[in-house]
Amino acid sequence: MFDYLLFLLLLIPCLAFSAWASARVNTTYAKYDRVQTRSCMTGYDTATRLMRNRGVTGIAVNRVEGRLSDHYNPGRNVVNLSMSTYGSASVAAVAVAAHEVGHVMQKHTGYIPYKIRTVLVPVANIGSRLALPVVIVGLLLDLFWVTSPQPYGQWAVYLGIALYGLSTLFILVTLPVEFNASHRAKKMLVEEGILTEDEVPAASKVLSAAALTYVASLLVSLLYFLRFALVFLSFVRKD
Repeated sequence: MFDYLLFLLLLIPCLAFSAWASARVNTTYAKYDRVQTRSCMTGYDTATRLMRNRGVTGIAVNRVEGRLSDHYNPGRNVVNLSMSTYGSASVAAVAVAAHEVGHVMQKHTGYIPYKIRTVLVPVANIGSRLALPVVIVGLLLDLFWVTSPQPYGQWAVYLGIALYGLSTLFILVTLPVEFNASHRAKKMLVEEGILTEDEVPAASKVLSAAALTYVASLLVSLLYFLRFALVFLSFVRKD
């Protein structure tokens, strides 16, 4: 009971931080979406120009529904820009578009953390979806089959913890990938004259706010993984 109360005491501030980070990225984007770039380049213009001038071909730039739904899909060779980014010539829009091109350049140059994250994607997707249900099923099995000669519940819990650990590892690897993409974005924007030096701080604030959401996700994921690890230790002590 003490462990669970401690878990809740740690979880509440982590969830609060996650909510704050999500709100911050929205308010920061909204603020600098009202600041037009001197170059008048839109998100679409930015993405196509950055890739063209760096010899990257075969990558389409599409417009997708939603706000801040921007992402690079390496499997389909497409940079998807949201409605709020694609046709906007704001500092926020070109910063986000350049960030996605940063991911394109990571793949193009063989950036090692990006390669690792790409390898982990399918496993992490499975882990994030199945880990918690498997752990719950395992605990129920262990509860009702205590006298069973085979530790079905324990093995299910172990499997769930392993899956959740892989999804946590994916989030951990994602952090340097996202920070590096933002670093590349700011550098490219200045090199191409899309943003002036005095416009870069505003772009940095947009990208930093977005990065905070990944930090928040990692904190929550690590906390849950530690909670599951305590469950694992309880099984080990019981044996």
